[in-house]
Amino acid sequence: MAASALMRAVRVSEFGPPSVLQLVTDAPAPNPGKKQVLIRVRASGVNPVETYIRAGTYARKPALPYTPGGDVAGVVEGVGGGVTAYQPGDRVFTTSTETGGYAEYTVAAVDSVYRLPDALDFPQGAAIGAPYFTAYRALFQKAQARAGETVLIHGASGGVGVAACQLSRALGLTVLGTAGTPQGMELVLANGGHQAFNHREEGYTDRIMEATGGRGVDVVVEMLSSNLSKDLQMLAFGGRVAVVGSRASTEINPRDTMVKESSIVGVGLFLATPEERRACAAVLYAGMEAGWLRPVVGRRYPLNQAAQAHHDIIACPGALGKVVLTM
Repeated sequence: MAASALMRAVRVSEFGPPSVLQLVTDAPAPNPGKKQVLIRVRASGVNPVETYIRAGTYARKPALPYTPGGDVAGVVEGVGGGVTAYQPGDRVFTTSTETGGYAEYTVAAVDSVYRLPDALDFPQGAAIGAPYFTAYRALFQKAQARAGETVLIHGASGGVGVAACQLSRALGLTVLGTAGTPQGMELVLANGGHQAFNHREEGYTDRIMEATGGRGVDVVVEMLSSNLSKDLQMLAFGGRVAVVGSRASTEINPRDTMVKESSIVGVGLFLATPEERRACAAVLYAGMEAGWLRPVVGRRYPLNQAAQAHHDIIACPGALGKVVLTM
């Protein structure tokens, strides 16, 4: 690509509400450096964490201005020095980018790039990265879930939730999921959930306990952390809560961890080691080959509606799959 090539991209020049996401049409297209891959983006995933970063409330703040987005799917346009695994024309997806995914072109480190099987389209490819890698890390690398155990997945109809349902079911767990709408509950059951519960209904935690025969659940995947106090009370002896997301502080009684010797573990995908990423990728590719890994794409927005996508992913009454931007 010519060094002077321009592209459309979403830029953030100040932290704030969704309106700070501004589409520009004259952003310089990036060029790949050593061990980097240039990708023509066909779809870009929108993750809740990107809304926290944009708002300036996340622990890590990028230097301004920046282009959001780490999960993209597209076609290799070019490669930098030392890259032999990919060549122009290859279909790929990423788990992170160097220059931002809400753009027509992006550059990613070669070890963040993975081949996209022909059976999955580009929006599905953009729904793999953070959701599936996070779900696997939360369940199996941090919470040490084992076949035969019971897992409760909060927000199981969203991107990470669907991934966690599919992974848990395929790897031998009993899967209980919550959602905020009847459609969301149907989605949970269609993607590996044994039972689904509406977390907006009074007494839903009692029904979850009844579903376990009063024993409780072994693992909880927690998307918001506002449920943390209830989670601890629903755990079986030795149970674990994996915290994937949090929008505000919450209060717990530490005694609830003592009486069951339970534990709470935080999950940060960006902290995964190369070995952990390779292990996760191996499981995900096995799922793609076997057919049980099938990302569910929810609402799709054109690039110029990135601000609306950020608003909706937080304000919507119930998630239904992964939100993506399409080019």
